[in-house]
Amino acid sequence: MSTDRIIFSRPYRASNELSNLATVLESDHIHGDGRFTKSATAALKAITGSTHALLTTSCTHALELGALLLELSPGDEVIVPSFAFSSAATAVALRGATVVFVDIDPSTGNIDPDCVAAAITERTKAVLVMHYGGVAADMEPLLDLAELHGVALIEDNAHGLGGKWRGRALGTIGTIGTQSFHDTKNVHCGEGGALLLSDDQLMTRAEIIREKGTDRARFLRGQVDKYSWQDIGSSYLPSELNAAVLDAQLSEFDAIQAARHRVWDAYSVSLGEWASENGVVPMAVPDDREHTAHLFYLKMPTEESRDGLIRHLAADGIVAPFHYIPLDTSAAGVRYGRTPEPCVRSAEFSASILRLPLWPMLTSEQQERVIGSVLEYKQA
Repeated sequence: MSTDRIIFSRPYRASNELSNLATVLESDHIHGDGRFTKSATAALKAITGSTHALLTTSCTHALELGALLLELSPGDEVIVPSFAFSSAATAVALRGATVVFVDIDPSTGNIDPDCVAAAITERTKAVLVMHYGGVAADMEPLLDLAELHGVALIEDNAHGLGGKWRGRALGTIGTIGTQSFHDTKNVHCGEGGALLLSDDQLMTRAEIIREKGTDRARFLRGQVDKYSWQDIGSSYLPSELNAAVLDAQLSEFDAIQAARHRVWDAYSVSLGEWASENGVVPMAVPDDREHTAHLFYLKMPTEESRDGLIRHLAADGIVAPFHYIPLDTSAAGVRYGRTPEPCVRSAEFSASILRLPLWPMLTSEQQERVIGSVLEYKQA
């Protein structure tokens, strides 16, 4: 058996990346909103069916842009799952609003609608939903709550490009959707993101905020003869170099997804019996959702057994990390948020899961090594 190290994630290389980059570098247009920004944006809209899409420098910046669009301010509250990446909370805290942490559904790792319902107050301005691992949250009760209380629904869809809930594309169901193109994601440009919108008025303002508060986008379309400062804003527009890589990646989206699903499916089929025998819960997908094969996790019976499997795999040259530390327990979470009820399930989920290597170029031999090593692990 090969002893080469099997890393957790490896960025995909699309065939046209270098030629796209050369085209940009040989042109007179290297800043954003050029040919590849337009092409990548069109591809993203085709994949998601979103009415509007704006490329950004990161998903974090897309979330920050969304917080500006929603005019979050001190006194406002935004409900956020404790088991999530810090960007979900920092985008809220940067506006002076309070992050309200709630617990998750342990069957998916996604926000629990019942916890959301219990946490809504007259100060609630929005609910943020993260589709963990590219598996949709339970959207029906969340949509009902948003409508009942008149609050915005933000989708942090960093893991979920191409995922669906009851046939609806993730990132396009709520008021605002965000995407990540960090190099750990299925499709990437090193660092990048996007904002998805369906509201025309929000889109008009988003273009201005994204371009340092100016109406430059209208100027580029010939709608005004000069552009000027119109609103608050920041620099959220990626360069054409990033867009060129992203455009190449998006052109191979179907191939990337097929390769990732091949790996995900092999884990799911091969580890099912072992999981059942050892009290392990492998990642599963509800019937009304289409996932993105962004990651595959094993939920171990205890933190000790999880850490033991991580060490066992490491001894075989296989990297299998855990994931988020619950935000409500972090120093910043205590400082910038509040937690109405203890997020017990978030803590348990965080302490018991590990993720197996999953990337499109993972060979059958490498995956057999991973599966074989897992099957050899017996809890003490």
